[in-house]
Amino acid sequence: MNVQKRVPFVSLSIVVPVYRSADVLPELVRQVRDVLAGTKYDGEYELVLVNDSSPDASWSVIEDCAKECHWVRGLSLRKNFGQHNATMAGLRYSRGRIVIVMDDDLQHPPSAILALAEKIEAGYDVCYTHYKERKHAAWKKWGSRLNDIVAAWVLKKPRDLYLSSFKAMSRGVVDAILAYDGPYAYVDGLILGATNSIAAIDITHQERFTGRGNYNLRRSVGLWLKMATGSSVYPLRIATVTGFCMAALSLIFLMLIVVQRLTHPEMQPGWASIIATILLIGGLQMVFLGILGEYIGRIYIRLNNSPQYVVRETTFSPPTETAV
Repeated sequence: MNVQKRVPFVSLSIVVPVYRSADVLPELVRQVRDVLAGTKYDGEYELVLVNDSSPDASWSVIEDCAKECHWVRGLSLRKNFGQHNATMAGLRYSRGRIVIVMDDDLQHPPSAILALAEKIEAGYDVCYTHYKERKHAAWKKWGSRLNDIVAAWVLKKPRDLYLSSFKAMSRGVVDAILAYDGPYAYVDGLILGATNSIAAIDITHQERFTGRGNYNLRRSVGLWLKMATGSSVYPLRIATVTGFCMAALSLIFLMLIVVQRLTHPEMQPGWASIIATILLIGGLQMVFLGILGEYIGRIYIRLNNSPQYVVRETTFSPPTETAV
C-alpha cells in the first residue's frame, strides 16, 4: 500500500461530518472548547466540520463558527456523498497527531475526547467507544446487531468490538486509510484492514440535542451493502460455498428419488416438491446474481473514476475546489 505520510501541525484533530445540524453546531463547538480548555491540547487542537451538502443553514453556521474560533476549520462538499465519504474528506484535511471522529448530534459526549486521546497516547493505533445504553430506536439497535455479526464474518472484526462512529486514530492509521481513494469508502473496514492495535472505552450515549436522526432504513441498508461488498470478497465466497452445497444436496435428492422409484414403482410423481425445489434454486440464483452485480457495478464506477467527494469551498486558505 502506498501511504503518504503527513507531518502533524497540531496535537489533536476532531473530525465531524455535518448534515442538518445548524441548531446543534454552536453548542458542539462550545462543549469541545470547554472540554479541552486548560488541558495539554489547549491551543493545539482543531475542529474540522465537513458540511455534507446539508439542505439547512449548516454551512453558514460553520462559517460563523470559523470566524469566531480560529481552531474551527470548515469544508463544504458539492453534493451529499454520505457520512463515510464526508469523514474521509475531513480526515484528509485534518492535521492532528491524533484524530478523533464523532457525530454532529451531541449523542457522542465531547467529554470522552480526552479519554479517547489518552488511549492513543498510550500506544494504541485506534480506540473505539462502546455505549453503556444506546439512545436509539429498537429497529436501529437490531440492525446494529446484525451489522455487528456480519462485520465479524466479513471484516474479521473481533467479536467484542463495537464499530462505533465515535473513535480515535493515530496519524499513521489515518494516513494508511487515506491511501484508499475509491468512491465506496467504509472507514471501519479500512481501519480493520490497517491495524490490529485497537482499544475500546465505555461511554454514556446521550439523547440527541435536537431534531431526529438522518439515517432511515434505506440509508442503513445502503451502508450495510457498502460494508459487505466494499471491503471484502466474503459474500462471493459464501455464494460459491452455498452453490457447491446446493449441488451436493441436489445430487443426494436425485439418488434418493431414483432409489424410491425403483423400490416403489407405484409412487406418484411429486409435482409440489419439484416446483418448490425449482423456486428455491431460482431464488438462490437471483440472490447470488445480485451479489455479483453489486461487485461488478462498483468495479464499473471505480473504473469511471467517480470521485470519493468534491470540496466546493473551505473556511481556510486556499479555498480551492478539490475532487478526490
